Amino acid sequence: MSPELVSILVLVVVFVIATTRSVNMGALAFAAAFGVGTLVADLDADGIFAGFPGDLFVVLVGVTYLFAIARANGTTDWLVHAAVRLVRGRVALIPWVMFALTGALTAIGAVSPAAVAIVAPIALSFATRYSISPLLMGTMVVHGAQAGGFSPISIYGSIVNGIVEREGLPGSEVTLFLASLIANLLIASVLFVLFGGRKLWARGSVAPEGDGAGAAGRGTEPAGTGTGSGTAPGSGPAGTAPAAVAVRLGRDTRGTGGATRLSPARIATLVALVALAVAVLGFDLDAGLTAVTLAVVLSTAWPDDSRRAVGEIAWSTVLLICGVLTYVGVLEEMGTITWAGEGVGGIGVPLLAAVLLCYIGAIVSAFASSVGIMGALIPLAVPFLAQGEIGAVGMVAALAVSATVVDVSPFSTNGALVLAAAPDVDRERFFRQLMIYGGIVVAAVPALAWLVLVVPGLG
Repeated sequence: MSPELVSILVLVVVFVIATTRSVNMGALAFAAAFGVGTLVADLDADGIFAGFPGDLFVVLVGVTYLFAIARANGTTDWLVHAAVRLVRGRVALIPWVMFALTGALTAIGAVSPAAVAIVAPIALSFATRYSISPLLMGTMVVHGAQAGGFSPISIYGSIVNGIVEREGLPGSEVTLFLASLIANLLIASVLFVLFGGRKLWARGSVAPEGDGAGAAGRGTEPAGTGTGSGTAPGSGPAGTAPAAVAVRLGRDTRGTGGATRLSPARIATLVALVALAVAVLGFDLDAGLTAVTLAVVLSTAWPDDSRRAVGEIAWSTVLLICGVLTYVGVLEEMGTITWAGEGVGGIGVPLLAAVLLCYIGAIVSAFASSVGIMGALIPLAVPFLAQGEIGAVGMVAALAVSATVVDVSPFSTNGALVLAAAPDVDRERFFRQLMIYGGIVVAAVPALAWLVLVVPGLG
């Protein structure tokens, strides 16, 4: 048995044990990385740790630390209140506002994880406050980021178009952008219907505190504090507020004063959040290091508000994601991913090779860098694209959609940020929901992208 096949089988075993025995998959993956790296790939500790995602570790810790402080001092309550006013109390519009916001950020040049890191904590805090499914809200944020991710001036779009030009392939920036935009918009529409969107519309409008004692609009009910646990795929939509523990809209339940008032701590936290966005989007600074720095400044100024914030960092999520990605790094180091891609590229049937490459891009991208995977797969597609039987424009667009739409996986950067940002949820349950949904996307989207973009021979 080849080393590459052994490494893939070990990954399957890790999934099975983590699923059936409720062991943290990250810890299992670290052990697997040590065993496979040492015994199969002949790697030393430095070679194994080469795949450790230090940048993602800092992003997860920094962003969850900063937003834990924002929750502690009531800033997220104020933002939720402001969001309700923005849409005139129509809670059902908030997921679409978050979708559009992340899409706009990535379309004008933000890296997808940076946009998700900024928007997801606010979006998921809103979801918890108004008993919207966190699965709906989190996936709307991620799909929004991918919807704008391939505009001609975006990071992803510039990288992929550059690879296409370097490989001497015909390309279409507009087709690439529209393929991702339409695919993610359609998926978001389906998610909205399946996971509570219709019941959110039925609620009508809600009135923030100070706008009247009651809620305005048809079918309105008080917002509950809820658990934010959401609904697993296939188990029915979420979106109705629980009868127990109802609170008046806009009221602060953390003892930090009215949610509509801006205290000095909240003003400073809002400035920090804006500074994070400006630093990441405007000056290309690292989101994790920037968030940690801002969190430390706030903690120093208001230690009482921040005392418990470090404990609220999503450490179990950090272990999970870093462990799995370290094992994926071992796979890359020993050539498993290249081995699989070359095996598919050597198939003599171009259409079959095309759909297999789309699936490889989706599966690997669910655990690794989407752009990195596209950078590896597009060159592998060149030999059979040169035969003229497959349209290069459609193939590149299909690979782009397949490799990025799966970023809802909890093992990808975006999915990990959503998992870490969700407050007051059963994280194991939310992790399973994201994993199941990510599996459905991996299974369905590459085939659909191939059918729509590759089979007609675009380009």
